[in-house]
Amino acid sequence: MRVEHNAYVEKVLSVVESIPPGRVMSYGDVAEYVGIGGPRQVGRVMSEYGGGVPWWRVIRTNGSPPACHEREALELLRAEGAALRPDGLRVDMRLARWDGSRAR
Repeated sequence: MRVEHNAYVEKVLSVVESIPPGRVMSYGDVAEYVGIGGPRQVGRVMSEYGGGVPWWRVIRTNGSPPACHEREALELLRAEGAALRPDGLRVDMRLARWDGSRAR
């Protein structure tokens, strides 16, 4: 099922574009910020329309990068200086999570 390209898609992509380098939001964080939908809806938007925004800054709540793009996402996050967990495979959400405070 394709997500319709509408105001919701634009809101999600706008939030993702606002995430500063080295910072991240979870799929649920983005949904909460937008005020509608949930993590799955955000994931669907990112899957279908997220190629033109910094998609690697939207991750799972446990700090894991998007499935099938783990290596590329981690490389991009490292290059931006994102705080990673000691295993180097997940983002340290306590340090890197962005609350969107400057985007509103």
